[in-house]
Amino acid sequence: MNIQIQVRNHTAFAPISADCGSRSISSTSSTRRPFAGLLTLAMILAIVGLSSCVGLTNAGPNAKKSKGGTGTLSAAATSLSFGNVAVGNNKIQSVTITNMGTAAINLSETSTTGAGYTVAGGNSSITIPAGQSGTLQIQLAPASAGVINGSLSIESDAANSPLKIALTGTGTEPVLAVLPGKVQFGNVKVGQSTTQAVTLVNNGNVDLVLSSAQISGSGFAMSGLTFPSTIAATKNMSFNVKFAPSAAQGMTGSIKFVDNAPNSTQSLDLAGTGTSENAALVAAPGSVSFGNVTVGGSGSQSVTLTNSGASAIAISQAAATGTGFSISGLSPMTLNAGQTTTFTAKFAPTATGSAAGAVTITSNASNPTLTVELVGVGAQPHLSANPSVVSFGSLAVGNSSLISVTLTNTGTGSVAISSGSASGSGFSMTGLSAATLNAGQSTSFNVKFAPTATGAASGSVSIVSNAPGSPLAIPLSGTATQSQPGLTINPANVPFGNISVGGNSSQNVTLTNSGNAVVTITGATASGTGFGLSGLGAPSINPGASVTFAATFAPTTAGNVTGSISISSNAPNSPSVITLSGAGVQGQLIANPSTASFGTVSTNSSNSQTITLSNTGSASVSVSQVNVSGTGFSLSGMSGLPMTINAGANKTFNVVFAPTTSGSASGMVQVVSSAPNSPISIALNGTGQTATQLLSANPSSFNFNSVNDGSSASVNVTLTNTGNSNVMISGVTATGAGFSATGVSGTTLTPNQTATLVITFAPTTAGAVTGNVAVSSNASNSPTINLAGTGVQQTPHTVAVTWIASSSNNVVGYNIYRGTTSGGPYSILDSAPVVNDGYNDSAVQSGQSYFYVVRAVDNTGTESVNSTEVQAIIP
Repeated sequence: MNIQIQVRNHTAFAPISADCGSRSISSTSSTRRPFAGLLTLAMILAIVGLSSCVGLTNAGPNAKKSKGGTGTLSAAATSLSFGNVAVGNNKIQSVTITNMGTAAINLSETSTTGAGYTVAGGNSSITIPAGQSGTLQIQLAPASAGVINGSLSIESDAANSPLKIALTGTGTEPVLAVLPGKVQFGNVKVGQSTTQAVTLVNNGNVDLVLSSAQISGSGFAMSGLTFPSTIAATKNMSFNVKFAPSAAQGMTGSIKFVDNAPNSTQSLDLAGTGTSENAALVAAPGSVSFGNVTVGGSGSQSVTLTNSGASAIAISQAAATGTGFSISGLSPMTLNAGQTTTFTAKFAPTATGSAAGAVTITSNASNPTLTVELVGVGAQPHLSANPSVVSFGSLAVGNSSLISVTLTNTGTGSVAISSGSASGSGFSMTGLSAATLNAGQSTSFNVKFAPTATGAASGSVSIVSNAPGSPLAIPLSGTATQSQPGLTINPANVPFGNISVGGNSSQNVTLTNSGNAVVTITGATASGTGFGLSGLGAPSINPGASVTFAATFAPTTAGNVTGSISISSNAPNSPSVITLSGAGVQGQLIANPSTASFGTVSTNSSNSQTITLSNTGSASVSVSQVNVSGTGFSLSGMSGLPMTINAGANKTFNVVFAPTTSGSASGMVQVVSSAPNSPISIALNGTGQTATQLLSANPSSFNFNSVNDGSSASVNVTLTNTGNSNVMISGVTATGAGFSATGVSGTTLTPNQTATLVITFAPTTAGAVTGNVAVSSNASNSPTINLAGTGVQQTPHTVAVTWIASSSNNVVGYNIYRGTTSGGPYSILDSAPVVNDGYNDSAVQSGQSYFYVVRAVDNTGTESVNSTEVQAIIP
């Protein structure tokens, strides 16, 4: 059947518009029309521009942002202590800062003051959201010993910027000083020896550890020094150096010290001259160390001069040099051979720290100038008290309070405490006796306040010692009030919540004496079913002290319960009442169904029923056992015992009946649980019958009549299990040209269940055909369906669609669309636009109706709207 479509020319495109939701998109591109006029069969084609709608959401650059609150920056601590840090080392501490406001805070700069303080890794620039925290790392790297104070400043856009945090730390290092700085032995006769003392002083603020010392030089030796040796801060130790020349010549040497001080290693130079002359003046000791001497005091040591030669020595002069050093008892004189004399060297320091000097003795000996080195340390004790002011606050008349006070020698010399006394009504002190505190040492004593009358009281403690500013005064204060006991209870309301019947619970209650006199508990009673108390006798509670006891709840029945505990005492609010509440809860288990009937079940099959256990009570139930009895009955889905079923929850399991013989059967399921109605019994019954497998087919035969060659026809055959046990279909076999069957292989049918067997006849040649489909199964009567049909040769058809081509230069071809219902939908037939004015559609079937439309395509690929629809009916 041919359909001709004729198209006359158009010369312009019409404007197009498309509605997209609530918006309209319009296109008024070129005004060319590729078609104009009337179409044969009233089919009109028009090309329109295509548009599409895309939903866009754009807040734009001027969209408003929500305004937050003002940020407030807070630090975890207002000060940061690094403690002791060795010089040359470093220590890092973390500072946590928190945004306490409602808007983000931007940190712009962090800076530090104080020698050695830095922000680890450089300045930080971060943003802290509202309610969040950030961490800064601060480092102390001291370059010298001593207390180092500084601060951390955090600049930000917070309302309280800049945030300041105080920094404190102490640089520590040992400092070794060797006194004297050089040891001069002068002239010493060969075969004889002389010794001089050397003092090692730790001028640092931490222990100095001397690990070794090596002496070099002919004739020199040392004694009195062991390794390792520790010299505490501001302390000293001495040892001896000996010179025993073996030849008459000048000799030099040194001692090298190795320690943990930054200036390690240090050296002490030694010098002496061996001589053969007899007349020599020798001093013993050859050097004098006074150790620590308190500033303002004095120390003295005796020095002996000996004529070690064989002729007399005339001493003409003796003088001391060095601040604070002096001598007495030595005037110009003559020492005969072997004779001795003694003088006194003194040290009276006027300032703290190390000092060095010398005594120079002039004579006509072979060593005409004899020098005795002098060293000492000026020490200054200082006594401090912590706390420096003692406040007892408010205290009831008749009571007393003790506060401990610590005395510490924060100076460099010893403090001798001779006495201490307290003054002021109600004040006294104990625990302090005469004592000597070395530098850094402490001692403690107690101050007591026991007022006898109401009102403010003041006094002081006076500590007498040798420290400057003695006596040390420590102010005392306190206020005596009228005694009044007061009892507070926490909590005053005790809710126990849900407690299982038969169980128990306890909660602690604290009684606190908030008054200033002793509270005496005279009685405590509990009321309300199941409520009680334990752990409270009849105690006395001192002011500010607390006692704790337990409130208990042990419900015997389900339901809400209230009660109270009454506390009797000498407090004004006696009796004090604590309210109690709680609920006894209990689980309740039911089974649904309560009985299970399985009906009639074949002996080679089974039937299953679901049992639901529901907890209808107010507490959880623990199921410990589920047991089944009776021939042929079993359980499934009940593993994991014991199990818990919460209040309002349920658990399901299956009971299976699989009889092995015919006849009635009965059984029982028992559920053992913590519910009060345990065990629950579920009766079971069923009947077993001998299994039969029967299979029927409907229709049992079928004639397809005429079917076109190359096409097909199908029929559904219903297979039904008419027995009382399962039928298993293993396969189907079709015979006869063009017959086939699908749909049931591997299917198991329960009694009365059906399955659909699809039988198809697809002839390839003309003529009558017979055949059958045989069903294979375990049924005793597996059916065979007889079949018949006739193949009919098909006549081919073609639909020719033609139209009149457009004369417009913009049209490049045509798309042909086909549908099987009027109005579409349509499917395109060509793979590319057809440039001719006709199209042959040979993919049509006999007896079918088709509907055609054509669309023109321009040089941009744009299609026109559909032409008028044309119908073709295939014979």
